[in-house]
Amino acid sequence: MDIRPGRRNYRGMTQDADALIVGGGLNGPATALALAGAELRVALIDAAEPDVRMDPGFDGRAYNLGLASRRFLTVVGVWDEIGPQSQPVREVVLEDARPGERAVAALAHFDHDEIDEGPAAQIVEDRVLRPALLRACQAHPRIAIHAPATVLATRRDDAGAEADLSTGETLRAPLLIACDGRDSPLARAAGIRRTGWGYDQTGLVCAVEHEKDHQGVARQRFLPGGPFAVLPLPGGRRSSLVWTERTAEARRIHALPDADYRAEVEARMGGALGAVTLAGKRWMYPLKLSVAQSWIAPRLALVGDAAHAVHPIAGQGLNLGLRDAAALAEVLAEAKRRGEDIGASLVLERYQTWRRFDGVSLALGMDAVNRLFSSDDPALRLIRDAGVRLATALRPARRAFMREAAGVSGDLPKMLRGERV
Repeated sequence: MDIRPGRRNYRGMTQDADALIVGGGLNGPATALALAGAELRVALIDAAEPDVRMDPGFDGRAYNLGLASRRFLTVVGVWDEIGPQSQPVREVVLEDARPGERAVAALAHFDHDEIDEGPAAQIVEDRVLRPALLRACQAHPRIAIHAPATVLATRRDDAGAEADLSTGETLRAPLLIACDGRDSPLARAAGIRRTGWGYDQTGLVCAVEHEKDHQGVARQRFLPGGPFAVLPLPGGRRSSLVWTERTAEARRIHALPDADYRAEVEARMGGALGAVTLAGKRWMYPLKLSVAQSWIAPRLALVGDAAHAVHPIAGQGLNLGLRDAAALAEVLAEAKRRGEDIGASLVLERYQTWRRFDGVSLALGMDAVNRLFSSDDPALRLIRDAGVRLATALRPARRAFMREAAGVSGDLPKMLRGERV
């Protein structure tokens, strides 16, 4: 590694932060807040203009935040701001349908009281969550934001890590953290390979206003082209749609004028919410599974989509990223208290051991569910529908499903239990 000559080793080397976090989307600021709450100094490097990130314009994007994620956001100090602007999911309904079909019998129904801790999920709009995270970062004394700034080069060795920025600055820290997306340039530069495949599916995202109140019900309709999720937004008469189509069909739909696009939406919604009108922007993005073969490299840790890009069928992408952030913060905080070098390989191995199995297994699980339900084969539909009904017929099974969806099962980091590190 090309650390510049003349610098002292890690213990004597001047450090700008304990960790350099690259990526200013959602996982980057969330990770910065988690580490800062664990009394680590953080430099957050974001290529976008701060004003762009803080834009409060409504664009229809929203996130399904599980109970564990809400606990995380409470610990880092942002839930009090975003909670009143969120929509609790009071019921979840699964349906197997075809475009144009109206009322169909539900495959499964889950009520919010299936678990004792409260609603398993709440829907938060991007325009609410993103600015709240950034404001919290700007206000935190242990977080320095460098934006707009891109990383031109990085160097890593036993002495620590350096990042050269487009601003002319060179930042130094014991650790680099990649929150720079599913095609992470930092991971690629470190020689980390990825395993994955495409689906010949494309995601479509938009928001609609509807004549009937959604009453806090989230619907997942399994259609031949892929899952069609209707996520309730605050106010009762708006919902965010996240749906999957075969790529050629998705491109055709995305190119339609608003009136025809709305007709395609109504054909898939099943009429439960009455007539709809489009609200905000329309989005389209390719879908694929992409999992890093290693979540760490010397002086480098991957978080969020940089480690695992999953199918959006269950809305777990951001929840997984927050689990990564919480686990990494806990591992680094404990290492620092013991006097360890927080960027050492033995420390980072603890993070990878803790998080990798969960991330990979969930990614593969979502892949399997998508493949199973993105089919119109009559025999397969009969078998899978019977399986879902049988698996969710008993309350203990429904409760286990909801606890998994809420993110409160398994070996949870402290922040996901609502505890400070």
